[in-house]
Amino acid sequence: MRITPAALLVLALSCSHPQPAAPPATAATPASAPAAAAPADGRDWIARSNQNTQLLLQVQAQFTPELASRLGIPGLDDRISDFMPGHRQRQRDAIKKVQAELERRLAGEHDARVAQDLQILIDAARRQVRGSELSEKLQVPYYNVPQLLFGSMRSLLEPQIAAERRPAALVRLRKYLGMDGGQPSLIQVVQAETREGLQKGLLAPARIAVENELDTAEPLIAGVDKLFKEFEIAGAEQPLAEMHKQLAVYLSFVRSELLPKARDDFRLPPELYAFSLVQTGVDIAADELARRAHQAFTEIQGEMQKTAAKIAQQHGWPSDYREVIKQLKKTQIPDDQVLEFYKRRLAQIEDIIRAQRLVTLPDRPARIRIGTPGENAQQPAPHMVPPRFIGNTGEQGEFVLPLSMPGKTTQKYDDFNYDAAAWTLTAHEARPGHELQFSRVIEAGVSLARVTFAFNSVNVEGWGLYSEAITLPYMPLEGQLISLQLRLQRAARAFLDPELQIPGKWTPEAARQFLQKEVGLSPAFATEEVDRFTFRSPSQATAYFYGYIKLLELRDAAQKQLGSRFDPLTFHDTILAQGILPPDLLHKAVLAELK
Repeated sequence: MRITPAALLVLALSCSHPQPAAPPATAATPASAPAAAAPADGRDWIARSNQNTQLLLQVQAQFTPELASRLGIPGLDDRISDFMPGHRQRQRDAIKKVQAELERRLAGEHDARVAQDLQILIDAARRQVRGSELSEKLQVPYYNVPQLLFGSMRSLLEPQIAAERRPAALVRLRKYLGMDGGQPSLIQVVQAETREGLQKGLLAPARIAVENELDTAEPLIAGVDKLFKEFEIAGAEQPLAEMHKQLAVYLSFVRSELLPKARDDFRLPPELYAFSLVQTGVDIAADELARRAHQAFTEIQGEMQKTAAKIAQQHGWPSDYREVIKQLKKTQIPDDQVLEFYKRRLAQIEDIIRAQRLVTLPDRPARIRIGTPGENAQQPAPHMVPPRFIGNTGEQGEFVLPLSMPGKTTQKYDDFNYDAAAWTLTAHEARPGHELQFSRVIEAGVSLARVTFAFNSVNVEGWGLYSEAITLPYMPLEGQLISLQLRLQRAARAFLDPELQIPGKWTPEAARQFLQKEVGLSPAFATEEVDRFTFRSPSQATAYFYGYIKLLELRDAAQKQLGSRFDPLTFHDTILAQGILPPDLLHKAVLAELK
C-alpha cells in the first residue's frame, strides 16, 4: 500500500510538488462534517474532540472539497479546488487561524485524551503550513492534470458510491474545464502557474517525473472516458470531448516548455527531503534509518537462505534464495483466475487468524479486485483504497491488485500472480492488515482526529508489514519465503530511498539492478520501486520498515509489562482500537490500556 498525507485515500488531486488549494472568492460556505454523537459507553470525550476536529475539517472542505467529500463530508460532491493566484497563501492563512484557536482550546483543556487530540490537530496544521511554505519557496508548481482528473472522477464513479451522487462527477468535470462560467479552466490556470514558476527560476520537476507522467497520460485519460461510459452518466459527450481538447494543449505545453527545462537530477533539496520524512512519520535521522535497514537486510537474507534451502531440498532446486524465488515464479496464475485465487487465499488466512487467535475478525467478507489500466497508471503497486471515515454507511475498503504497469511500454509483473506471493500480499492489504485496520477504526468509534489528521504512512504501513509477520509462522514454507522476501524489500527501501538522495551513492539504474538481483523483483516491480523513491513519493517507502520496528518495540514493551498475561489477540485488538496514531502516542495509549 502507498499512502501519503497529501494523497490520503488514494485521491489523485495531485501536483508533482503537492500544493493546497483555496476556494474562489464567490464560493458558498462549505458544508460541515457531521458531528458524531456522544458514545453511550462513557467515551463522551470523543464527541468533544470531534468538535475540535471540525475546525480543520471545515478548512479542508473549503479548500480541497474533492478530498473532503471522499472522507465523507456531505454536500461537496459538485465542488472543486481553486488554483487561482494566491491560493496557497489563502489556505495557509485559514489554517493558521484555526491553529490559533486550537492552541487556545488546548490551554484550557483538562481531559488528557481531548488534549492529546488537540495536539494532533495542531501538529497537523503546522506541517501543512510548513510544507506549503517550503514548496512555494523552492519548487515550480507542476500538476499531473490527467491524474488529477482521473482521481477526482474515480472518487465519485465507483460501485460503492450511491447512484444519486454520481452525476456530480459531470458537474465537477465541467467546472474543471471552465464550461459553467464564473471561473476559468483549471487546466489553463495551472499551466499559467507552472509557466510563472519557470520564469521565477524555481526548482523544476525532475525529467524522469515529467517523462513518466507524459507516458502514463493516455491510460488515465482513457480511464476517465471509461468511467463515464461504465456508469452511464448522461450528457458527458461534450465535456469529455472538451477535456480531450484541453488536455492535448496542456500536454503539448508540458512537452514543449516544461520538459526542456526539467532537471536531470531527481534529488530534492535536503530541507525538502528532511521535511518529507517528517510527513511520512519517520522521526529519526535518515542516516540512522539507513544504518538500521542495512543491518536488517543482512539478517533477513540469512533467514531467507535457511527457508530456501528447505524448499530447494524438497524439489531438487539450487538452494540459493534468489534461485528458489525464480523457480516459484515460474508457475504463474492466469490473469483471469487471479482474483478468485486471492479470495480463496484470504479465506485460508482468516481460518489461521481464528485458529491462532491473532485478532478479532468481522463477520463480513473483505473486498478484493483487479486494478483498471487507469488505476494502475495512477498507483502501479498493490494498494488498499480505504472506505470513507465520516458518515460511513457500510462502505468497505478495497484491496486493489495491479497486474501490469502502464507507461511508454506496458510492463508485466510476475511478482503477484503465483501461489506463494498471495499469502503475504493478502495478509498486508486485506486481513489482518489494512482492510481490518480501517474497518476497525470505523467500527470502534475512534475520534476523528485519530482517523484523519494523525494519519501518516508510518502508522499505516507499519501495521501492514507487522500483519505479514504475525501471519508468517502459519504459512507454508513457500509463503514464508516470499513473506521474508517482501520484508527484505521493505528494508531495502529504507536505505535505498534516503541514499538515492546522496550524490554519488546510488543511481536509479543501480538501484533497479540491486532490487532485481538481491531482492528478486521483476523489472516492472523494480522500476515501480525506484520511481517511487525518486519522483512519485520520495521518503514514503521508508515508512514500512520504520513503522514495523516501532510495533516490534511496542510488543516487546507490552510483553515485559504483562508477563504471562500477554495475549496476542488482546494486544492486537487494543492497537486497532486506538485509531491511526503515530508510534509514540500508540505506545503510550496501548500500554496504558493493557495495565
